[in-house]
Amino acid sequence: MQNALAARQEAGVPNSDRLAVAQDFCVHWFAAYTNSHHEKRVASNFAERQIESFLPMYSTRRRWRNRCEMNLELPLFTNYVFVRIDPRERVRVLEVPGVLSLVGFGRTLAPLPDFEIEALRTALGLRKIAPHSYLVIGDRVRIKAGPMNGMEGVLVRKKNDLRVVLALDVIMQSIAVEVDADDLEPASKSAGHVAPLPDFRGQPNR
Repeated sequence: MQNALAARQEAGVPNSDRLAVAQDFCVHWFAAYTNSHHEKRVASNFAERQIESFLPMYSTRRRWRNRCEMNLELPLFTNYVFVRIDPRERVRVLEVPGVLSLVGFGRTLAPLPDFEIEALRTALGLRKIAPHSYLVIGDRVRIKAGPMNGMEGVLVRKKNDLRVVLALDVIMQSIAVEVDADDLEPASKSAGHVAPLPDFRGQPNR
């Protein structure tokens, strides 16, 4: 990239054009859509091909028909593995066995915010995280402490626990993160207006 910019400078190309050249070389996180139950294999293939990837996992306990119980590590987002690439490298990703497509709109890839990926990566192992139905409505709150500080989602209750449902709109999937009431604050629903945070401490269990 530096060589390209230097060449443009020597040729007298304006700064605005040089900025466009730099942006062409930007890398972002994208969602790779995979065959069912192939997420781990795809992530392994990415590593072998030196493609930076991230496969978030969560722990769950399953009981089988023979009454045996087992702890499992499963993908947090079924059928998705995240990759960090220059958009022009999409062919390298699509050539990996098990990858069906890269999420986008038409021929334009849809990048995921670096902030969301890094917050998710930091929070794994520190908080109880599990898949959740995709939601876009409800009481919105903002997490104000911990590794997911600044992220906004929908407040829900599961038995005696409070959880914030965080949506990744690009892939239309959500996760539920267990949180403490003291770590939450209302999120603005409109400019200049902050909705009151529900008094969930006194509500009966559902």
